[in-house]
Amino acid sequence: MKFFVDTANVEEIKRINNLGLCDGVTTNPTLVSKEKRDFEEVIREICSVVEGPVSAEVTALKSEEMVKEAREIAKWADNIVVKIPMTEDGLKAINILSKEGIKTNCTLIFSAAQGLLAMKAGATYISPFLGRIDDMGEYGRELIEDLKTIIDNYAFESEIIAASVRHIGHVEDAAVAGAHIATIPGKLFPKLWSHVLTDKGLNDFLNDWEKYKEELGK
Repeated sequence: MKFFVDTANVEEIKRINNLGLCDGVTTNPTLVSKEKRDFEEVIREICSVVEGPVSAEVTALKSEEMVKEAREIAKWADNIVVKIPMTEDGLKAINILSKEGIKTNCTLIFSAAQGLLAMKAGATYISPFLGRIDDMGEYGRELIEDLKTIIDNYAFESEIIAASVRHIGHVEDAAVAGAHIATIPGKLFPKLWSHVLTDKGLNDFLNDWEKYKEELGK
């Protein structure tokens, strides 16, 4: 399973990348706006830091404008993936871009039907939103399982990016359900590697070691 870092903060990306845990990056207009920097500048810098795919989202709503914007974004780096929303115009744009060899990430997917359409249109990645699905009183893990079954049934090449990941349970659900990728906020990673029993165990080992050294000193 691959981990993408869901942020536009370069320092956060570098921290996770140095641990060998960053297989790619996803951004969106909200994340980029928080950095108070030029969009292109931020994306280019992220692409220089990360070897894997970097998703940068279009802001246009009409297919013709999406395609024009996507073509320009794709020129910024070899590892760019253009993020396109799940709409009729978005599907049209994905279909055009996929035929041109431009990689796409179809975002804001909330149903198996939407995911299926994105696959057929040629999306490189599809992004079901676990957290927002849970907010609706449904279970995001079930959607990932359905999408994985569809991919396996029909040999689609699209990969599932579990998005809107908010806590450890979402990461574990995505892994168990068979998502190819989970895109995880940088601030969530420390919670993944931390556990109260790990801290307690390490503290106990260190205390025992200190007692051992004291006994040898006697």
